[in-house]
Amino acid sequence: MTIALTVTAEGQVVLQRDVLRHLGVRPGDKLSVELLNDRRIELRPKPGKPVSTIFGMLEQSNTKRLTIEEIGEAAASGWAGEE
Repeated sequence: MTIALTVTAEGQVVLQRDVLRHLGVRPGDKLSVELLNDRRIELRPKPGKPVSTIFGMLEQSNTKRLTIEEIGEAAASGWAGEE
């Protein structure tokens, strides 16, 4: 299958959703581009974990969850130099 892409005036190329799906990449993922001979490139997903894998990693089950109001109060007292 051949897909035609357009280069913008800024020199950018937008990859279509079908291309991204084929590569298995999502927003925030990185791509690796290798420059080959004969003015060709090879585009591959860059190895690594997606940012979504870090969500919740600091959560501790024995910690009380704070409301947004409590977080705001703690931040305000911290900025005021109170503890």
